[in-house]
Amino acid sequence: MISIKINNKQIQVEEGTSVLKAAKSLGVEIPAMCWHEELDHFTSCMVCMVKDTQSGDLFPSCSVLAEEGMQVATMDEEVQEARKTALELLLSEHVGDCEAPCQIACPAHMDIPKMNRLIAEGKMQESLEVVMQDIALPSVLGRICPAPCEGACRRKSIDEPVSICLLKRFVGDEQAGNFYKNLALAPLNNKKVAIIGSGPAGLAAAFYLQIRGYQCSVYEKGTVAGGLLNSEKLDAKLPKEVLKKEIGNILSIGVTLHLNSEVNTQQFEKLRKGNDAIIIATGNGGEQLQEWGLKTTPKGIEISKSTYEASVPGVFAIGNALRPSRLAVRSVGQGKEAAFAVDQYLNNKKVVGEPRLFNSKFGKLVADEFAEYLKESNTDKRYSPLKGVEGGFGKEEAIKEAARCLHCNCRRLDNCKLRDLSDEYQANQRRFSFGERKTARKMVNHNLVVYEPGKCIKCGICVRLTEKHKERFGFTFIGRGFDVEIGVPFNQELKEGLTETAKLVVEGCPTGALAMK
Repeated sequence: MISIKINNKQIQVEEGTSVLKAAKSLGVEIPAMCWHEELDHFTSCMVCMVKDTQSGDLFPSCSVLAEEGMQVATMDEEVQEARKTALELLLSEHVGDCEAPCQIACPAHMDIPKMNRLIAEGKMQESLEVVMQDIALPSVLGRICPAPCEGACRRKSIDEPVSICLLKRFVGDEQAGNFYKNLALAPLNNKKVAIIGSGPAGLAAAFYLQIRGYQCSVYEKGTVAGGLLNSEKLDAKLPKEVLKKEIGNILSIGVTLHLNSEVNTQQFEKLRKGNDAIIIATGNGGEQLQEWGLKTTPKGIEISKSTYEASVPGVFAIGNALRPSRLAVRSVGQGKEAAFAVDQYLNNKKVVGEPRLFNSKFGKLVADEFAEYLKESNTDKRYSPLKGVEGGFGKEEAIKEAARCLHCNCRRLDNCKLRDLSDEYQANQRRFSFGERKTARKMVNHNLVVYEPGKCIKCGICVRLTEKHKERFGFTFIGRGFDVEIGVPFNQELKEGLTETAKLVVEGCPTGALAMK
């Protein structure tokens, strides 16, 4: 046994133990991307850097063995900067998006590609569940949203964007009954939230807080709920029965609606005392807002942009209470995001709002990449509903239109070390990006796996796993120097390279380069 210090803590390990394993035995986690428990070390990513505090030298902990008397620091400023630089070098050649451009363009940040995939598979109920994670009024927005998501859709570069709004509307119209019937609500937690205003922002906030266990009461000065959604200008697009039905769905989960209830200064103070939090979703309240003790701007209430917290503790503001806008999807998104912040506030957590992880972007598709992305789509032009836009899609039409999606987002969103670590270390993807990027490619000729070489960091884990498990072809390094990449040798197809180890190599891949279909 030998004795070393890690972060000033003494530990004894067997001779021949790597510094990374020594730290792990002490409960100190060192990030690593090219390291695999089952394989011999193969230093490539340099993300596992640590420092010898005696010499000041930095070294990769996965491959350097512990020595008697060694003193190691795993988290000082220099080490963290080295790891960040290593990540930025990996990102400089990363040709892949974490989230699709359509999702980024959506003010509510809805997972549009996942919705499309589920519709294309005929899984309508599951698709609506995805929509409702971010959009509380899918049937309404499916009719009136100006569709910024479609403006960002990559399919637009090839022919026409996917009809995202009509697809969202389809599952909202068809599956809402089943969704609310099967919706699992958290038990009421004895905490109350008052929401002033029943427009799209207020309704969305009420929905997302009620399902978390908060008793929500919505106060509306008018005779009907919906705010600007009741505008005569929307009558041609938004039938009143559709709006009434979606509001009714939200009320069905326990939200209380008070109509003809205009809130003045005295009532505002009463609401503050009788509730654990207040959300203002009224539109511009003018001078009255200052009487309520709120700081304002010329456009509306002053808030923290990430949390929607107003200047008065426990008071949040969303929608047109912040600034005039007729984009209902933005108000709905703010209602959802404010619900995150209110939940954190009422649980005595640090109020940071809805989490946003690092997001890799590689830009627009070029003509040479169209065929690559069409491998997972179809070549059909955008479908027009037989019943017209007002009538919307039927089931088969929705399935065909959803199948036009190019699958731009990453299949490993929740299981990508590169994304997680880039977020943790606040890496800058553009720091070392110079010149033209590499071409995005997809290898899909395998019944289980998709391989995207542009997302590969060349850690060699898949190469060593296929070799260890004796694949006939497996993976290997192809080319030399900066042009090296990983692929199947002898120009064989992916299905020939991974006959026994497909799931194993996907689980071992630290990025989204290899993913299950």
